[in-house]
Amino acid sequence: MASEKPYAPAAEQNRAPILAVLREQFLAHGRVLEIGAGTGQHAVHFAAALPHLDWCPSDVADNLPGVEAWRRDAALPNLRAPIPLDVRLDTWPEGPFEYVYSANTVHIMHWPAVEVMFAGVARILAPGGLFALYGPFAHDGVHTAESNARFDHALRTQDPGMGVRDRADLDSLASAHGLQREAIIDLPVNNQILLWRHT
Repeated sequence: MASEKPYAPAAEQNRAPILAVLREQFLAHGRVLEIGAGTGQHAVHFAAALPHLDWCPSDVADNLPGVEAWRRDAALPNLRAPIPLDVRLDTWPEGPFEYVYSANTVHIMHWPAVEVMFAGVARILAPGGLFALYGPFAHDGVHTAESNARFDHALRTQDPGMGVRDRADLDSLASAHGLQREAIIDLPVNNQILLWRHT
């Protein structure tokens, strides 16, 4: 039933510019692990638009019924049933995956969880595979927009463990796990996609 499906306006607004990047970067046939599928809107939209990809959404267990509602209604042959994945606690799916995608996750995770996530991505990502991370990011300790600075302040006020992450810190973490930054792609509303390739 449509009434069961959660809805996030932001996911509707950012899906087109993100898809434009994925079309250019996720070119070869392969499996995609989406970490933090949220409502499931991105999974449905991207799987429909990128039929050469086998899209595997994941999220914490509480969010899975909503993702499944979107998947069931879409009935796409390349969209898999969502799997539980709390990066700190759950068993990661068996790789390799040619691609990993995650949106708006690292600023709500505490840093130890971000560290665990990058280690997990490196374990399941195929050699030469790509990790695409979407969200707001700081650059060398400076926010790229006033709106991101306000967002960071609001996050840290809510929970000091959260916050907009610095690209340099993420690059250092990625490099420690054999992931080398490939690109920084600017997107609307002061967000970016960071791309790392598994070496």
